[in-house]
Amino acid sequence: MKNFQDLIQMGQKMQARMAEIQENLQQQEVSATSGGGMVTATVNGKGEVRSVTIDPTVVDPDDVEMLEDLVVAAVAEAQKKAQSLHEEEMQKVAGGLPFKVPGLF
Repeated sequence: MKNFQDLIQMGQKMQARMAEIQENLQQQEVSATSGGGMVTATVNGKGEVRSVTIDPTVVDPDDVEMLEDLVVAAVAEAQKKAQSLHEEEMQKVAGGLPFKVPGLF
């Protein structure tokens, strides 16, 4: 019965640590650029878009599609970086588990 109690205690500690990591991810920001730095997207560690910055020289009314593509590329790359950050943080929590938890990340 002691092992079961230890497992429950480990689960509670892991749950508390995961809540702390989620809060930290909410505060962290990662950025990515496209078009050689013409468009910059910033997201938080959870992948939520915080800002998009566009260099005025890239704004061409005759080529809106290019600007749209640059924005999408910058946002997608920033979200990819945020996902990697998220996975790294979750691995820190799961690293102490004596077994793998399917679907944890």
